[in-house]
Amino acid sequence: MMLEGNNWYEIQNAHQVATPALLVYPERITHNIKRMIEIAGDVNRLRPHVKTYKNAEIIRMQQAYGIEKFKCATIAEAELLAQCEAKDVLIAMQLVGQNVDRFFELVKTYTATKFSMLVDDLEHAKLLCEGSSHNKVITPLWMDINVGMNRTGILPDESAQELFKFLSENNHVQAMGFHVYDGHLRDSDFQQRKKQCDECFQAVLQLKDELSVQGISVDTIIAGGSPSFPIHALRQQVELSPGTVLLWDAGYGKRFPEMQMQQAAVLISRIISKPSQGVITSDLGHKSIAPEMNFPRIKLLNAKDLEQVSQSEEHFVFNSDHWASYKIGDLIYGIPMHICPTVAKYEHLQVVKSGEVVGRWKVGARGQKISI
Repeated sequence: MMLEGNNWYEIQNAHQVATPALLVYPERITHNIKRMIEIAGDVNRLRPHVKTYKNAEIIRMQQAYGIEKFKCATIAEAELLAQCEAKDVLIAMQLVGQNVDRFFELVKTYTATKFSMLVDDLEHAKLLCEGSSHNKVITPLWMDINVGMNRTGILPDESAQELFKFLSENNHVQAMGFHVYDGHLRDSDFQQRKKQCDECFQAVLQLKDELSVQGISVDTIIAGGSPSFPIHALRQQVELSPGTVLLWDAGYGKRFPEMQMQQAAVLISRIISKPSQGVITSDLGHKSIAPEMNFPRIKLLNAKDLEQVSQSEEHFVFNSDHWASYKIGDLIYGIPMHICPTVAKYEHLQVVKSGEVVGRWKVGARGQKISI
C-alpha cells in the first residue's frame, strides 16, 4: 500500500469533509507568525501582505502578536482588514477608474483605519490629488519603485525625483515614502539572493540621498516580499511585507528552507476513478488548485509515487506503477506549489486541530467586493 499514514497533516474525521478541500493548521500558522517576528527583530517593522489568505482569523492571529500594519491588493482585502480594526492598511496597487471612488468611500466608512495606496506616475498622482481635494481628505501615497521586476513602479531616476517632490509639496496628499517590491529575486542560495537584493536596493538608497540633498526627506521604505524580507530585515528604517510566509507552500519551502517556516495549508482530495491500467484520477481539478504552475503542481505527502500527468476543471490525472494498491475513495494529501491563488478558490478553509477538522474560516476577501 503506497498511502502512508500517521502524519501531522492527517485528519481522523475525513468522512465529514467534502473534497477537494483546503485544510489549515493554526498551530503551524502561529509558528510562522513567531518566526516572521523573529526574523524582523521588531514586530513594529512588519507590514504583512494578506493576499495569500484573505481571512479574518489569520489577520487577528497576527494582531494578537502586536502586528497592526498590513498590506493588501484589493479594496475587498482592505475592507476586511478594516473590519478587523487594523490601524494602518496599504493597498499595494495603483488604483484607477471606479476603484479610486471605492477607495475614498472606504476612507469615509472606516474612519479608525488609515488607508494608503501606491502611485508611480505623475499624471496619475495629479488625478489622485484632484480626487482627494474633491472628497476633502488628505490621501497617504507611497511611491512605487521599479527595481527590476518590471511589473509596476517608476524607475529610480529623475522622473522619480520629480514625482516624489510633487507628492511632498501637494497639500491634498501625504508623501509616505517608497514602496519597493523585488519579487523577481528568488535565488535559493541566500548569499546570492542577498547580493542581488543589495544591488537592486542601492539605487533606492541613492534616490533617497538625492532627494535629501534637495531638502526632501523619505521617512519610510517598505521593501520586499517573502523571499527577500530576511535580507531587508538587516537594514535600518525599512518596513517588511512578507505574505506567503503565513501559510507557506511547497514552492517556497523547497527554495528557502533557511527561513524555517512551516507549511500550514494542505489540499485534500479523493481518488474517484481508475480508468485504465496504471492511471488514477482524483477530484482535484483546475477549480481547486492554482493551475498556472508547471507539473508538479502539488507536493504529494502520502502518495509520493504518483506521477502528475494532466489536469482539467474537475480532475487531476496521475500515473502509478502501484496502481493496484490504490482504491476508489482513498485520500490524497498535498501541499500546493503556489498557495496564494489556490486559497482564493475556496469559500472556506477547513480548520484542523489535534488531527480533526473542528471548524471553518471564511475566505472573506476572495471576491472583488465585500460591501464597498
